[in-house]
Amino acid sequence: MIRRSIYCFFLVFLSACSANFVDKIDRYALVSRNNPTVTQIDKLSSLSVGNGMFAYTVDATGLQTFPELYSAGVPLGAQSQWGWHKFNNTENFRFDETLENYNFRGWDEPYTVQFNAPGRQRDAANWFRANPHRLHLGMIGLELIDDSGNKINADELKNIRQELKLWDGLIESQFELNGTRVDVQTVCHPQSDIVAAHIRSELIKKGKLKINFRFPYPTGNHADDACDWKSPEKHSTMIINDTQQSVTFERRLDNTTYYLTVNWTGKADIEEKEKHYYVLSPTGDDFSIVCSFTENFQTIPRPKTSSVGYSSDALPSFAETRKESSSYWQKFWKYGGAVDFSDCKAPEAAELERRVVLSQYIMAIQSAGSIPPQETGLTYNSWFGKPHLEMHWWHAAHFPLWNRAELLERSMVWYQTAYPVARAIAERQGFEGIRWMKMTDPSALEAPSGTGSFLIWQQPHYIYMAELIYRNNPSQEIIDRYKFLVEETAKFMASFVTYEAEADRYVLKGAIPAQETLRASETVNPPFELSQWHFVLGIAQKWRERSGQRREPKWDDIIDKLSPLAEKDGLYLAAETALDSYTNIRYYTDHPAVLGALGIFPESRLKNPEIMRNTLNWIWDNWNWDRTWGWDYPMTAMSAARLGEPEKAIAALLGDKRTNTYLANGHNYQDARLRIYLPGNGGLLTAVAMMCAGWDGCTVDTPGFPKDGNWNVKWEGLVKMP
Repeated sequence: MIRRSIYCFFLVFLSACSANFVDKIDRYALVSRNNPTVTQIDKLSSLSVGNGMFAYTVDATGLQTFPELYSAGVPLGAQSQWGWHKFNNTENFRFDETLENYNFRGWDEPYTVQFNAPGRQRDAANWFRANPHRLHLGMIGLELIDDSGNKINADELKNIRQELKLWDGLIESQFELNGTRVDVQTVCHPQSDIVAAHIRSELIKKGKLKINFRFPYPTGNHADDACDWKSPEKHSTMIINDTQQSVTFERRLDNTTYYLTVNWTGKADIEEKEKHYYVLSPTGDDFSIVCSFTENFQTIPRPKTSSVGYSSDALPSFAETRKESSSYWQKFWKYGGAVDFSDCKAPEAAELERRVVLSQYIMAIQSAGSIPPQETGLTYNSWFGKPHLEMHWWHAAHFPLWNRAELLERSMVWYQTAYPVARAIAERQGFEGIRWMKMTDPSALEAPSGTGSFLIWQQPHYIYMAELIYRNNPSQEIIDRYKFLVEETAKFMASFVTYEAEADRYVLKGAIPAQETLRASETVNPPFELSQWHFVLGIAQKWRERSGQRREPKWDDIIDKLSPLAEKDGLYLAAETALDSYTNIRYYTDHPAVLGALGIFPESRLKNPEIMRNTLNWIWDNWNWDRTWGWDYPMTAMSAARLGEPEKAIAALLGDKRTNTYLANGHNYQDARLRIYLPGNGGLLTAVAMMCAGWDGCTVDTPGFPKDGNWNVKWEGLVKMP
């Protein structure tokens, strides 16, 4: 019901918005010329369909036929928001066994951490860190066999051509096997965890093309495709419903149960080939399947009414699913922001446009769900499949800036679930309000970490994102929806600062900053976090006024007396205590977070634009860019744009570095562990929106692009950044 309401709201919102956007961009041409195409088996070029709540990733055949060839690339996932699993807690580990006291402010603050020394505490921390973990729900692939009944190798496929048609959310795949053509169309339903495929080939009636269903046990590993194929005894797969054109699999993994219902057209037989491995054998040369993953049996995984009119007691057909997908994606592309680079003379403009268009699609299917996303979305597991709240801004702040605030609002609801846990963390550590955790799961359990538990820059994100939503829809409804958690979040922020009477100032300490090479015990006044606190507490005061309340005097005192950014020799330091910020490589490695202080956040009394310009130039020339992350480049671009350096902004977005690589499918590549990294895609969209529409008080059109005649950028439907 919730998902249906969100979907209907989205369609109404998009229709209402259409009158506000000037039609100066040919959106179909913009989107279609950036359709990704694949012409060979390539482990980094898999493509996905999805809806934000569920995603299904395919190889060059259009289904998950050769997953082993992609496991070290962009794996062939089938993941959902609800699909999670815990290994049995046979040792009865307790969460309080993961806590250790630290004293940063004159009292003990218990943090959940990882332990180096062997023993029960380390084992408990490792268990809670890995549990729960996100599930791979199951592989659905082509069963291709030769005349002898043996499976075909991938290198036997010829004349591969695959295209993701972004305008319709449809993957079309063609290849030849021994001279016979195979055509596959793959699509995801926009409202349900349904993937549907239509297959056409003479190989079907020859018995050489079938469909297989394979179900793995979870690995529970830190980063992998979540598929353990070597433990068949640890889980069960049963057919609990079998008709002439439908079958339902029941999956049991320890205390987790879920279901896969498959409908098909025409005649077909299904048989168990081996444990957790089933083969569906159709007849004819034209065949469709509709596969619905559900958390509960007999769940109706779609609305009772539909624009294409399918009944409430059956799954939609492939044709109906395709039509629903096409309708959804066309509205997505027609309404909301758009940026067209086709009139630019700069040769790199086409690549930037490709990244921007593909990132919009990727973020809509991977990072627009009911809980904050993991850094690899719904494709494969990183950090056990868990969300990182300090990354939520990077995943989702762009949605309101591109006039798609409702896609951010889906995951903002989760914070209500997390509220009791976040309040307990703050109370446990002696603070007011709520302290949002860093690494978590759908139940909002705090994951033990020697770094993450000490981060604080996730804390202001909720207020910043609520403000972006309000700016899209400045209404009493939005105020009422978010004001309580805005207030409680700000209470923690106000109680976390320390007042130093001698200097009559407030300082931030006892935390690991966004530049994670600094330690909590020795870090005072990191520049990014100072800017966050100053700006976001000001936003929280505006929310009090909008709610009919008086400004909170203590918050104003903090805003007035918060320490300015520390500088030395005309450069802003990584922290007030990091005096060797530019002589010790430890401090110019990892995120150049100081740039976000005037980039993500606007000018304020805390910082001087000229000193920040000097800092940008030093970082530009000297930073250890080989040890950065994907969102560092858009952060640098935003800082350069605010400082009036558009050439640097463009160069940052297109810098030739490994972690700024964008694959053929549009994903931001980092390294062999993180082959996709969604914060990079989201950061790119935020930066481009800001570089086009500007920010509060900016009167220049496209302030982030050079005015040299090479960047005639057209845009519409974007919103200014604060």
